[in-house]
Amino acid sequence: MNNLPDFPWDRLVPYKERAAAHPDGIVDLSVGTPVDSVPPLVRAALIEAADSPGYPLTHGTKALREAASGWLARRHGVHVDQRDVLPLIGSKEFVAWLPTYLGAKRVVFPELAYPTYDVGARLAGADGTAADGLLALGPEPVDLVWVNSPGNPTGKVLPAEHLRKVVAWARERGAVVASDECYIELGWEEKPVSILHPDVCEGSHEGLLAVHSLSKRSNLAGYRAGFVTGDPALIGRLLELRKHAGMLMPQPVQAAMAAAFADDEHAEAQRELYAARRAMLRPALEKAGWRVDHSTAGLYLWATNGEPAWEQVGRLSENGILVAPGEFYGSAGERHVRIAITATDERIDAAVRRLQ
Repeated sequence: MNNLPDFPWDRLVPYKERAAAHPDGIVDLSVGTPVDSVPPLVRAALIEAADSPGYPLTHGTKALREAASGWLARRHGVHVDQRDVLPLIGSKEFVAWLPTYLGAKRVVFPELAYPTYDVGARLAGADGTAADGLLALGPEPVDLVWVNSPGNPTGKVLPAEHLRKVVAWARERGAVVASDECYIELGWEEKPVSILHPDVCEGSHEGLLAVHSLSKRSNLAGYRAGFVTGDPALIGRLLELRKHAGMLMPQPVQAAMAAAFADDEHAEAQRELYAARRAMLRPALEKAGWRVDHSTAGLYLWATNGEPAWEQVGRLSENGILVAPGEFYGSAGERHVRIAITATDERIDAAVRRLQ
């Protein structure tokens, strides 16, 4: 495991200390962790299921699977059988271990990407390739292609036409396409579409996986609640592997997850909070000299003032604002920073004042 990169966030510690020294305290817009409360109906479901002394099922309860499949149909026009929903202990563990589950030898992921795609390839001993243009990859076999829309860190949305081309390319080569769709409900100027939508996959989920999470939709990052669905054959294979590995979502979390996916009202309220924070922070950044690129969806603003990323991090930390350098997500981000909109209203207000 000595081929793993240094944990990138450790390099941010000196800038965090500098930002924390601000007289009015730090405004941490770096990691993007939820700060708003877990919805009461979700907490109630968790508490009601707290007396769960037996082992939970790897496949999860039928109630959980039906809630997840119902949400996909209701909100995203995607129809899957509830048997093809597989709970995850947060989506990150699945992203990290999917290449190992598949026995992948070559994994492709976006040039600007969530670092765990690369880490997953390394854990599997696979060749990880950062490439946006699949046609330029050459004749070597590819086992797994990651797509991420809306994207982290950029907030870029991949249109259905682009996703169709990725699916066709992968199917010609027998590759699996895994789509990380954790931000799918947070479209602002553009509406994201799932890899499993009929407009993309032509009605067949063969070779396709879609990964979803409640961390952003319902503030359940602390619950570790996600799921994967798609190709029934792949889901069946993954279920067997996860049974052997003991990948069990706790029963109370399964109950909470079912409650969250069955309710849209709390998700709409959370979306409105993020929209309001975004509407305040973006113009303040632009007036202060930053240009925001892409960022038509998701929880981040992908911004640059033209300087190297770490200089921008340093400049903002002097005002007590902590952001993430773009190079954390690939060399193509060396002159951008990622700025989260997940702070409280009070902290977003503070950031706006300091940028002025």
